[in-house]
Amino acid sequence: MADIMLYPKNTKTRMKIDLCGMWDFMFDFEGDGDLKDYSNGHFKGEQVPVPSSYNDFFTEEKYKNYVGNVWYKKEFYLNDEFKNKDINLRFDGAAHEAYVFLNGTLVRHHIGGFLPFSISINDLVKWNEKNLIVVKLNNELSIHTLPCGEVKVLEDGRKINKPYFDFFHYAGLIRPVRLVITPKTSITDISLNHKICKENSETFYSVKATGNSTLKLTVYDEFNKIVAASNDIEGIIKIENTKLWSPENPYLYKFVFGLYKEDKLIDEYMLDVGIRTIEIKDKELRLNGKPIYLKGFGRHEDFYISGRGENLPVMKRDFKLMKWINANSFRTSHYPYSEEEYMLADREGFLIIDELPAVGFFPSLMNAFDAGSGRKVEPFFEMKGVSTITLENHLHELSELILRDKNYASVIAWSLFNEPDTTSSDKAISYFKAVFDKCYELDIEHRPRSFSMIMSSTPDACKCYQFSDFIMLNRYYGWYTQGGSELDVAFETLDSELDKWELLNKPVIFTEYGTDTYQGIKRLPSVMWSENYQVEFLKGYHEIFDKHSCVCGEQIWNFADFETSEGIIRVNGNKKGVFTREREPKLSAFYLKQRWENLK
Repeated sequence: MADIMLYPKNTKTRMKIDLCGMWDFMFDFEGDGDLKDYSNGHFKGEQVPVPSSYNDFFTEEKYKNYVGNVWYKKEFYLNDEFKNKDINLRFDGAAHEAYVFLNGTLVRHHIGGFLPFSISINDLVKWNEKNLIVVKLNNELSIHTLPCGEVKVLEDGRKINKPYFDFFHYAGLIRPVRLVITPKTSITDISLNHKICKENSETFYSVKATGNSTLKLTVYDEFNKIVAASNDIEGIIKIENTKLWSPENPYLYKFVFGLYKEDKLIDEYMLDVGIRTIEIKDKELRLNGKPIYLKGFGRHEDFYISGRGENLPVMKRDFKLMKWINANSFRTSHYPYSEEEYMLADREGFLIIDELPAVGFFPSLMNAFDAGSGRKVEPFFEMKGVSTITLENHLHELSELILRDKNYASVIAWSLFNEPDTTSSDKAISYFKAVFDKCYELDIEHRPRSFSMIMSSTPDACKCYQFSDFIMLNRYYGWYTQGGSELDVAFETLDSELDKWELLNKPVIFTEYGTDTYQGIKRLPSVMWSENYQVEFLKGYHEIFDKHSCVCGEQIWNFADFETSEGIIRVNGNKKGVFTREREPKLSAFYLKQRWENLK
């Protein structure tokens, strides 16, 4: 049975039971947990909170950077009053490869740490008795995982991850775990697509359900007044004098879907729906038929101690800071975020470029000493299994992403890769075509598709930009190259490259640009790593953006400083944030607040 991606909600017919809290936890240093019958809960360990990453709880390096299997377990009870219901065990995010056991039986194997999966447990649950969930998680990287990397085995047998990406590889049950109780006849999927007709709108909808029933759809406005209704399982519903969703007015209608048998309500599910359109026309990104300019950030789900674990207070603070600075958008770099982020974006009026965890498709990028060591790195798309195993995993996560996020008004585009190697091998072309074609097929709305291009992916060298509906550029002239006293040369290089992109007649969004900046360093004249150098860098880039009509968005790297693997180019993490990891503003935040207030 396919995963049911509808977000768990309590309604007249549905119930969710929270299984978050303290779970028993064990590192499997010897890799023999299966032999020791851990799947039946035969381990003691210690308790850790769920949701969270486990890496930052401990004071020893062997725990923070542990590579291999870990085990979680949790007991729950379920009353037999639910015997006639469907019981699903849902994990919103289990990083990164999960084996789930219920009462000793393996019930699910899932690959991918950032998207939900669910398990029907009716046949195994013990009514009015203790039930035991055990989860075995693995965090080992390979060229077939998303994100990509490799595992190095040291002489003492210890494993270490060597990521091909520049953020810390947090792991654990990073998002909520719940029991979802629904009727035997229930709604399993909803798809929406909107069309604006002058002052009115038409929404095509399609509902999937189990069993035999009839559907009633009722649409309410913010005052709980009925504005439209329909009695078909699939069709078009019209709303007169529609209030369109936008960053300035993130208006949400409530769509209530009810399944009925002989006029009796069998199942009910509700969606908060923002009605809007998104398209690319005449080198412009258009929201509701009008040009829109993206102002915002690439971000990370990252904070002290909780790591990549869902952190609602930090999430709320981040949205308040983005409002304060006059941003209107962000990219979910470099993986799908917690679903609560998208709900908040719908309510607060933020535009999202939704990104897959397809990062690290460029092995030499994070191996700075390959050239000096003499090691030759094979082009990624020519590596064994990439065109089969990696592609299969990529397409599967793409289908999960679209199934989960397709109805959020805030999601205006899909980012299908971040900084892949698109210059070394023609084999990248067929891989890209498969992913872009699948995205178009799965998304009923046909949102714009793109990928973030590394600096070597220029118009002259990139083999895959033709698949993108718009261009996404990650550029660091003035930091990784031509930095410091060559900053004026860096601006000239950027200006010259943009001239070439402009000839393609596609919109361009800068999805990364920035400098590492340590809060408190101010120098005259400015120097690299200082706060005023970050401001000078941004001002220079923005002057060039403003000269080119093809540029329709700027998303700075990064919103806040974040954790990375340790290394000689990272001092306690990546410091390119406009805010510190604690969410304190650097000098650039005040400059951006003023620029974005005046930039419409």
